[in-house]
Amino acid sequence: MKTSSLTIAATLVLSLGLAGCVSGLQGSTYSRAEARQVQDVAFGTVIGTNPVVIEGNRSGAGQLPGAIIGGVAGSSVGEGKGQQIFTILGAVGGAVVGSMVEEQATRAQGLELTVRLDSGRTLSIVQEVDSVDAFREGQRVRVLTQGQLARVSPE
Repeated sequence: MKTSSLTIAATLVLSLGLAGCVSGLQGSTYSRAEARQVQDVAFGTVIGTNPVVIEGNRSGAGQLPGAIIGGVAGSSVGEGKGQQIFTILGAVGGAVVGSMVEEQATRAQGLELTVRLDSGRTLSIVQEVDSVDAFREGQRVRVLTQGQLARVSPE
């Protein structure tokens, strides 16, 4: 019982830690490097929206904590060689689970926006949104571009 409580607590800490590492890809979220940078502005109309899922991170940040938790849990099983085997299996399994937790914790709801600019050019931009209803067809928007990066916000 003591080991399972430890495992649950460690998994909770891992999940919360990974959730804190999530950086937003919303139109209203800027990285520190993007602040105070010049952006080109164009105006247009949304001509289509498509809900998408933005994949989570697979940086490996979840593997080490997962391996530690799994190794600790595995080490509490058996004795001698059996304990060593369960420790190794627990560490490997924990690393896999930790990686999966990281990917799931950092997934985001996105929206593919098709925008016809006033200039006649048509763009498709995917960005994170709180709700798939954040934009609608016919809505006037502004498109901010900086190099290859672009974001859409209401006009």
